[in-house]
Amino acid sequence: MVEHRIDWERASRTGASEAVLCEPKSPAQIDAIVAHALELSRRLLFTRLADDKFERLAAASRGVLDFEPVSRTAVLGGLPLSSGEPRVAIVAGGTSDSPVAREAARTLAFEGEDTTLMLDVGVAGLWRLTERLEDIRRHRVVIAVAGMEGALFSVLGGLVAAPVVAVPTSIGYGVGAGGRTALDAALASCASGLAVVNIDNGFGAAHAALRILAVER
Repeated sequence: MVEHRIDWERASRTGASEAVLCEPKSPAQIDAIVAHALELSRRLLFTRLADDKFERLAAASRGVLDFEPVSRTAVLGGLPLSSGEPRVAIVAGGTSDSPVAREAARTLAFEGEDTTLMLDVGVAGLWRLTERLEDIRRHRVVIAVAGMEGALFSVLGGLVAAPVVAVPTSIGYGVGAGGRTALDAALASCASGLAVVNIDNGFGAAHAALRILAVER
């Protein structure tokens, strides 16, 4: 019997599917969810699936999952065909923010949205951001991913017209406090209209972008 009751109708209600958060689940529970979804011929996105836990899944589960270790995501049932010109830019301050940025990208890909992923464009080397600015401005939504002091959020929020979704990450030393400093900076930003999700929540940022895009259709 499957302990996790999948909300299969969420997409029809909200426009985006439920995902399976793997971090608190055992390999046996994940195996059962995979088997249940296969029985129903359903697609599923699995998040926060660490390498070691993926390796402990049954061979049958590993064989049907498209696993990406950097983002710690896995897809059952494949990704939709390309949506065409990317409407979402994911802009990350440093390569250390890649796991969160790629979680957002994979979540959007699962829902059929292509993205432009820009890594290592933090404001400590402002030229790295400014040389990509026109490319960023071509997108309908911008997801900004940064740790440390979170300066990227306010800078981007003051330079682009598109909605900016800030994702503070837990990258940083000392008073960075596991991402709390970046979160506070995003919440206190002087850039008006900045949307903010929780620390390391690339999945939540992707779903915020999906809702913005749905309203704009």
